[in-house]
Amino acid sequence: MADDESIAVESKPIFEDLNAEDPELQVTEISSLCVHCHDQGITRLMLTRIPHFKEVILSSFSCDHCSYKDSEVTFGGVIKEKGHRISLIVKSNRDMNRQLVKSDWASIVIPELEFEQPPSRKGEITTIEGLLGRVTTGVEQLQPARRIQYPDTAAKLDEFLQKLSELNKLKKEFTLVLDDPSGNSYIENVHAPMSDPCMKTVHYVRTHQQDVDLGLVEEGEEHCSEGEEHSSENEDFKATEESLGFPDNCPNCNAPCVTRMKVTDIPHFKEVVLMATNCEKCGYRESEVKGGAGIEDRGIRLALHVTTTNDLTRDILKSDTCAVCIPEFELELEEGTLGGKFTTVEGLLTNIRDQLSGKFTSGDSAEAESKTRMEEFIHKLDKAITGETLGYNFILDDPAGNSYMQNPFAPDLDPELKIDYYQRSYEQNELLGLNDMKTEDYD
Repeated sequence: MADDESIAVESKPIFEDLNAEDPELQVTEISSLCVHCHDQGITRLMLTRIPHFKEVILSSFSCDHCSYKDSEVTFGGVIKEKGHRISLIVKSNRDMNRQLVKSDWASIVIPELEFEQPPSRKGEITTIEGLLGRVTTGVEQLQPARRIQYPDTAAKLDEFLQKLSELNKLKKEFTLVLDDPSGNSYIENVHAPMSDPCMKTVHYVRTHQQDVDLGLVEEGEEHCSEGEEHSSENEDFKATEESLGFPDNCPNCNAPCVTRMKVTDIPHFKEVVLMATNCEKCGYRESEVKGGAGIEDRGIRLALHVTTTNDLTRDILKSDTCAVCIPEFELELEEGTLGGKFTTVEGLLTNIRDQLSGKFTSGDSAEAESKTRMEEFIHKLDKAITGETLGYNFILDDPAGNSYMQNPFAPDLDPELKIDYYQRSYEQNELLGLNDMKTEDYD
């Protein structure tokens, strides 16, 4: 009985927000073997959540006997559905101070130096400046021995270090590319919540070999054979008449929970899959919607001119490939942000506000300028949510064509809603994985 009561009282999430001012952040200390002197050292673990990113496990080892130290970051979440490639043009000291999170699977490329750092199987949290410093230290470490044993190689590396030093002093701008097939790496956006003109993120579908490297599939495993086997076993199953539940982990505290799924039809639109997660441990709730009818032949752009408070109650379906833009607020959310949602205009604005609140206005690393800019932006969103601010354009741009906005005048045209269908670009088809898709001549 006592155990049940203690479980009921314990409601703190496993992963808490990273905040240097919080004295209650839990740090676990474990006695561990030192790999350097083989004596006993201390490993300190902290489970935390990086603002505007995700859950991570920070580990730090120190040995009092030989003074050996080591640190590492491991991701407490899951591998993303797609990999991503982040390209940043570094121009100023502010760019050099950007936070950078590199997962175990990420590689780093600097084209100007013809430099590539392969996946190191060790995650880290640093800055752009710190990353260049580690590269410099790593190369310089064995230079004295190389100058004796391999003088030609040492001379070429000296030239490389000279070029790297020039980039570190910002004598010229350069490009840093962070490529992570797991989708778990991050470079800080110093212009948030607006889009960053110096940074571009491309999401891509992993290759079969990358899935093998990540441990998602086994070498030579075929996805279709398993699906065909299940379809034959469940040929009497009717998706639209069933509600399914499957085990999952809570995105907020990582505790075991159940995600429920149901297929339904939206009037004047199409069939969609609704998914809902409810965590009994921390009370976290989340819903998501995915298109159940595949990718359309053309992309769709829905532009609503919000003129009355009634427009805030319109139902909208935002797919997980849809971008959101409000030009008057300088708000632009790229594809995949917030996932798929079936809500209202007011609900999506509220969700954006809640996701941004406190993310850039707390912690010892938050700049005063970022705090002020974020507070002003959230104030704009609050006025839009309450209907105090009207006359702006609310735009959904979905290259997959799976997003929807309610037309209260249906089947007549809506004077405030403009719908444009367009042909996708090569980059958009690449993002959706269509360029390499083969649907003809299987034999």
